[in-house]
Amino acid sequence: MRWNFDEEVKRAGTYCIKFDLIEEIFGRENVIPMWVADMDFRTPGFIVDKLRNRVNHEIFGYSFRPADYYNSILRWLKSRHNWEIEKEWICFCPGIVPALNVCTLSFTRPGDKIIVQPPVYFPFFSAVESHGRNLVYNQLIEKNGKWEMDLDLLISAIDGTTKMIIISNPHNPVGRVWSHEELSKLAEICLEKEIIILSDEIHCDLVLPGFYHTPIAKLSEKIANITVTCIAPSKTFNLAGLATASVIISNPVLRKYFNKKIESLHIGDGNIFGTIASTAAYSEGHEWLNALLDYIDQNVEIVRKYCRELIPEIVPVQPEATYMIWLDCRKFGMTGKELQGFFIEKAGIGMNEGSTFGPGGEGFMRMNLGTTHQVVIKALEQIEKAVAAIR
Repeated sequence: MRWNFDEEVKRAGTYCIKFDLIEEIFGRENVIPMWVADMDFRTPGFIVDKLRNRVNHEIFGYSFRPADYYNSILRWLKSRHNWEIEKEWICFCPGIVPALNVCTLSFTRPGDKIIVQPPVYFPFFSAVESHGRNLVYNQLIEKNGKWEMDLDLLISAIDGTTKMIIISNPHNPVGRVWSHEELSKLAEICLEKEIIILSDEIHCDLVLPGFYHTPIAKLSEKIANITVTCIAPSKTFNLAGLATASVIISNPVLRKYFNKKIESLHIGDGNIFGTIASTAAYSEGHEWLNALLDYIDQNVEIVRKYCRELIPEIVPVQPEATYMIWLDCRKFGMTGKELQGFFIEKAGIGMNEGSTFGPGGEGFMRMNLGTTHQVVIKALEQIEKAVAAIR
């Protein structure tokens, strides 16, 4: 194997949230951290080499994003997702979460309604409520272990003050890769009701074998005209600390509002290392990413098989994308607080408790599989032992 995903890299002592804040987050040190969405794999060498070369220059003054930065994004989206966009559509933002907040400020006013689809990535909630907008839940439907959009509920939730919907595509935490048909139906509703679609597609490159990501803005020119798409290399290539993301907006009016807000907040400069890492990732990352996805898919199968055979009380939801897996723990009959306490105190595993993702998340846990097979197996063994003690 060209890349050794089995290598266990020591991350403690590197100002790493995932490892250095274990005691602060979980109340004890002896916990395997499988929560926050970054991976334990080394950032690929073709990115690190470019960063080292730039460090060797030893001057880190003001910088700009060159043509190669934009061209690498254009080529990546065309090659990976068969999505052709224009360079002018690409706007900069220092991260997806900042982008969600900037979009709320740019496209809506205090008192406007913004729809989200829980259980979903919880910063969606604060991006709405922190700015005086009204949060509306369009809760997903669970059918036979698979999650779907409730489009009837969506229609009923819309009124004259509804201005935007934020979607997770692919969906975090339930792992759905929304189909062309599902996205088309959602988009048609938004077109009819004149609602902006804010699509968080940060996990779009982490689609597991057998599934295919559809950028919602790719569906048609009309749909693209009401859509704002957020992407970043941060999840895919483990670059979250370099704070570099792209917001793709084909509508010139929406793009003007977005860029004006970025300029007014003075957050559009970015940093030279984010620029270099993003360019390298999108220029040279295909082979590495394919190997990563195969490895993550193996981790998924390890969890599903282990739970099926040895921990039947836990039912993993089959992820179609991301390196997170959504664990159905409702058979324990515990509250969210009790579940979190059980996994921390009895099993020594730190995960995200489901209710933090909003309605529909109760009784679930989100586990990060962006780590070695060895760590996944060790975590499962500890969980198995803890569960056996309460049977």
